[in-house]
Amino acid sequence: MPLRPGRCYRHFSGPAYTRKEYIAGVPQPKITKFTSGNPNGDYDYEVRLVAIETGQIRHNALEAARVITLKTLSKKTGSETAFFMWVLKYPHHVLRENKMMAFAGADRLQDGMRLSFGTPIGTAARITRLGDTIMIVKVKKEHLEFAKEALKVASKKLPLRTRIDIIPLKAIKQEALS
Repeated sequence: MPLRPGRCYRHFSGPAYTRKEYIAGVPQPKITKFTSGNPNGDYDYEVRLVAIETGQIRHNALEAARVITLKTLSKKTGSETAFFMWVLKYPHHVLRENKMMAFAGADRLQDGMRLSFGTPIGTAARITRLGDTIMIVKVKKEHLEFAKEALKVASKKLPLRTRIDIIPLKAIKQEALS
């Protein structure tokens, strides 16, 4: 059975459910690597992908955003050590689905079940507050436009509306020293 569209799981359908010990067979999240690049580099800017809407982001959407960001930054900057990328949200929430028959005459065969628990079909990261940071990219000044472009493309992979914030790191370090 194919994956349902993201709009089916974009909004909360109840409280967060993370008790994996009670559910047999919760699939592992597709996203396994949350950081890429050089974490110890001397960077000038921090570019953030910030959610301006509450909702859920499925694990496959997070992985798609991570992959396209990494690919774009690697191609534009020329190496994977010219930046540091970090996905902050982890898909804790277990998504469940009560599969129903959907063909002619199915109403005579199946009544369904009220408030059924459903079988796990995946996981999702919950964005509960406006302004939650989804992803961070740290770059030097010459790669700032590439980072903005990469996060703009990544935002198209996510089901929620986002904005891109740019935070200068050098000014913060200078103020801390004086």
